[in-house]
Amino acid sequence: MTHTLGRPDFDVIAAWVEPGHRVLDLGCGDGALLKHLIDTRNVHGWGVDIEDANVLAAMRNGINVIQSNLENGLKDFADDAFDHVVLSRTLQTVRHTEGILREMLRVGREAVVSFPNFAYWRNLRSVLDGRMPVSEDLPYQWYDSPNVRFFTLLDFEALCEQMGLIIVERRVLDEAGEIVQAETARDLNFLGSLAVYRLTRPH
Repeated sequence: MTHTLGRPDFDVIAAWVEPGHRVLDLGCGDGALLKHLIDTRNVHGWGVDIEDANVLAAMRNGINVIQSNLENGLKDFADDAFDHVVLSRTLQTVRHTEGILREMLRVGREAVVSFPNFAYWRNLRSVLDGRMPVSEDLPYQWYDSPNVRFFTLLDFEALCEQMGLIIVERRVLDEAGEIVQAETARDLNFLGSLAVYRLTRPH
C-alpha cells in the first residue's frame, strides 16, 4: 500500500478528521500533515513548532504556524478552540507528558497522538542483542536522539486511565505501515511498531 507522503499515520489521522474541522498540529515540522489535511479535508489548520527551519518550511507550505515551545504549554490558545489537536511522533520528545496531554484536551475536543512503540518485537530483540533499536519509527542513534523517554502501548493506555482520558479509537501499525490485527492489547504491543490514538475527555 502507498501511504501519504510516506507517513502511514497521516492516513489514519486524516480518516478521523471531518471536512471543515479546526486542527492544531503540535511539532508540525514542515507542515506536511496540515497541508495534506487542508488539501483533502478542507480543514482550518494551524501549526506549532520551535525550530526556525521548520517554521520557515511550514510557512513556505502555506501553513499558519506559531513558533513556540510545547514544554511551556498552549497558553496562547483558548479552551475548545479546535476540533482536533495532533501530536504526531512527538510525545516521546516531550518532558511534561501529562501536562501536554491535558493542554491538548483543554484547547481541543479530541487529541490525536502517535508514537513509536518500544515493546515492538524488533526493538526488544535489539535490546536483547545489547543494542538500542534503530528502525523506521525509531530512526535515531542513542547519542543523537531527540527522544527523552521510551514507552509502550500498555504504558500509554495505563497513563490515559490514570488521567481519566477516554480512548475513542486506536490503530497500531507495523513497520510497513499496515494495520496490525491482533486479539489482545498484549499482542498489539508485541507486533506494532507505531501506535495512533484518538482521545477525548469525560463530558
